[in-house]
Amino acid sequence: MHSTLQLIELGAIILALGMLGAISVRFSISPIPLYLIAGLAFGSGGVYPLTTSEDFVATGAEVGVILLLFTLGLEYTADELVGTLRTSAPVGLADLLLNATPGVAAALLLGWGPVAAVAMGGITYVTSSGITAKVVGDLGWLGNRETPAVLSVLVFEDLAMAAYLPILTALLAGAGLLGGATALAIAAATITAILYIALRHGTLVERFVASPSEEVLLLKVLGLTLLVAGIAQHLQVSAAVGAFLVGIALSGPLAHTAQKLLAPLRDLFAAVFFVFFGLHTDPADLPPVLGVAAALALLGTATKLTTGWLAARRAGVATTGRIRAGTALVPRGEFNIVIAGLAVTAGTNPRLGPLAAAYVLILAVTGPVLARAAEPTARALRAHRTRRRTTPPQTDDEIPTATTTATTTTPTADTQDADDAASPAH
Repeated sequence: MHSTLQLIELGAIILALGMLGAISVRFSISPIPLYLIAGLAFGSGGVYPLTTSEDFVATGAEVGVILLLFTLGLEYTADELVGTLRTSAPVGLADLLLNATPGVAAALLLGWGPVAAVAMGGITYVTSSGITAKVVGDLGWLGNRETPAVLSVLVFEDLAMAAYLPILTALLAGAGLLGGATALAIAAATITAILYIALRHGTLVERFVASPSEEVLLLKVLGLTLLVAGIAQHLQVSAAVGAFLVGIALSGPLAHTAQKLLAPLRDLFAAVFFVFFGLHTDPADLPPVLGVAAALALLGTATKLTTGWLAARRAGVATTGRIRAGTALVPRGEFNIVIAGLAVTAGTNPRLGPLAAAYVLILAVTGPVLARAAEPTARALRAHRTRRRTTPPQTDDEIPTATTTATTTTPTADTQDADDAASPAH
């Protein structure tokens, strides 16, 4: 009976996702907000809470994030990763300062104490790699010049999380300086090992997974990705970092074939991830904290737009690409909820969980919407600037004449389409 109910629930979830996806295609909108709303409907306090399939959905959600980051890694080579990380350090530090400060300040102003402030700083800081990866793929931005800059920010954030999470865990557990330093050393050693293998021995990884059989290739690539992600997570490092670096290690025709084979699985489990996020949000807990969450979300949107603008500008991208980069970084998601869950479990403050859920839900929904509006907004700004350049100033004593003088403008970085040029292929 249990397995029968589980099959019925899973079938209903997947069918509902398919119907929501069809609606998104019909109206040319991102399906992510619809998936999140579906999660609210099936979660605790929703219309029809799930009873038997929650464990499967939780595992599927983890697989979804891993596959999203793995396929992103397939788009770029090791040299591109190293180059962007070297140049992204100033932007990464600015991102940390701009986006962690509001969370820290909010917790201190609410009187939650310094440990809760550290947790809230992480909640407001980190972008959802899973949602951003989905948005970038859905909108066809993978080949744009600003995308490596966006990815460098995401990787910097994930590496920062690898250092942050052990420290936060130690603080929540009341561990001393030695315990926190030990956890941080283990995380740093794990990242170094994965980076070294991915960047220096990528050809060995390719030889290991290569196969003339697509079935064998699919099993090897999927198994290796999940294995490395699991080991990374066990050693207090983000599973997303491990999966991303496995993708970096593969290149050429092998990367193209792997992406083609894994795309259907990625789309399925990515949709499950967004539903799972909604499942863990009780709608009844949201109204009391909506005011603070909305204020933090508004500030968080502005700071991420600034981060994306700075990152794309450093990469030499024009206005349209800068706006796209900023909107791509707005969503919050998986990491933020993990941080909130750790803090709530440790008994930091009971209001922190609902506040984090409301904050993340607002930005997880508005982020994809803002991303879709990025290019129309850029075109409107470009047209407004063009009109201002071509319209001479008027004075009260000017007399209109029958002749007009054509004004020639020199193209600038804002009016060119250089930011739409594709980046080098993987």
